Amino acid sequence: MISRIDLRGDALPEGPALRDLLPRADFDVSAALEKVRPICEAVHHRGDAALIDFAEKFDGVKLDQVRVPAAALTRALEELDPAVRAALEESIRRARLVHREQRRSTRTTQVVPGGTVTEKWVPVDRVGLYAPGGRSVYPSSVVMNAVPAQEAGVESIALASPAQADFGGLPHPTILAACALLGVDEVYAAGGATAVAMFAYGTETCPPANMVTGPGNIWVAAAKRYFTGRIGIDAEAGPTEIAILADSTADPVHVAADLISQAEHDPLAAAVLVTDSAELAEAVEKELGPQVEATKHVDDRIVPALSGRQSAIVLVDGIDEGLRVVDAYGAEHLEIQTADAAAVADRVRNAGAIFVGPWAPVSLGDYAAGSNHVLPTGGCACHSSGLSVQSFLRGIHVVDYTKDALAEVAHHVVTLAEAEDLPAHGAAIKARFGWKVPESK
Repeated sequence: MISRIDLRGDALPEGPALRDLLPRADFDVSAALEKVRPICEAVHHRGDAALIDFAEKFDGVKLDQVRVPAAALTRALEELDPAVRAALEESIRRARLVHREQRRSTRTTQVVPGGTVTEKWVPVDRVGLYAPGGRSVYPSSVVMNAVPAQEAGVESIALASPAQADFGGLPHPTILAACALLGVDEVYAAGGATAVAMFAYGTETCPPANMVTGPGNIWVAAAKRYFTGRIGIDAEAGPTEIAILADSTADPVHVAADLISQAEHDPLAAAVLVTDSAELAEAVEKELGPQVEATKHVDDRIVPALSGRQSAIVLVDGIDEGLRVVDAYGAEHLEIQTADAAAVADRVRNAGAIFVGPWAPVSLGDYAAGSNHVLPTGGCACHSSGLSVQSFLRGIHVVDYTKDALAEVAHHVVTLAEAEDLPAHGAAIKARFGWKVPESK
């Protein structure tokens, strides 16, 4: 069901050569870009009418309007299963605890007497959040997007999720209920590239946003790339990934269950086990069969994901080599199931989120750890972070110098301006002192 890659014996290569040995899903955003271009431009020129047409074409729904009525949000919350409501409320509570602590404070540095630089953090004015609605419904993504935006102080928050034929053209009612719990009352029935275009350009009913965040399929990723530069984005999210670094102390039942838990997202989902224990690898392989047979989404998601080129068991000589492999891979989710797991986790350099030990599975982070589950995929954890309060803030430097403070450094500014052959830069300093640069004190 799952392939093996044996990296034992020989010295591991460095950098890209090691990354090239590791499994990864095919996810060609560039090819999708040309297909979303006409969709995005149709929304640009036709606004809500284009959104309504695309909902009929892609979702099989004839909409009267794109914005979800307030009454539908209220009704969805009233009809929500009490157990699901309680779980969402606890997820929101824990996420707020973590994200509230992320907010940065204004700091002022006195560079010289009379000369200060202040860094203040200002939230973006308006964000568009996206909650997928394809193979599964993700109210948890509503929580993970809305909470950091709210804790950052974003004043205008809108959310889009695909129209659902089974629910009269509205997004899934659990999505709507999650919005109601969070106080997000501006919700649109729009999916994929059309939703990103709606937020980027604005329409008759939806004002344009400064930023779009949230996971999605390849069409969402391609639309985000299309609008990069016009709007801010969190990331071009690809198929979900789990990597598990484990040794002989790991429980194969846990490891197999965690690999399957990510495989059920999508046939392109990646499930990778890195281990120095051939015995564990064999035990996990044996455990996968009965666990897969006992669950749901087997033929359309789990089996294609586990048997695809993006998933594998990688054998290494030791934990040191395993750390090199998982750092090269840069997993969205990385579990450490080894002896002294906390110490091993502390050595990891590249991961979207790290889950330490047998009692912190990725599923916990998906819903109720308090951490954020919108994380970098496709190896982007080597250079990017997951969604947080910082994602919605901009750092602005405020420079405040007195005449004396400027005079003290004026000759250096003029010297550097002339060294860069930008004499007008120096002249802007000289003009303030009667065209004579003050001498250094």
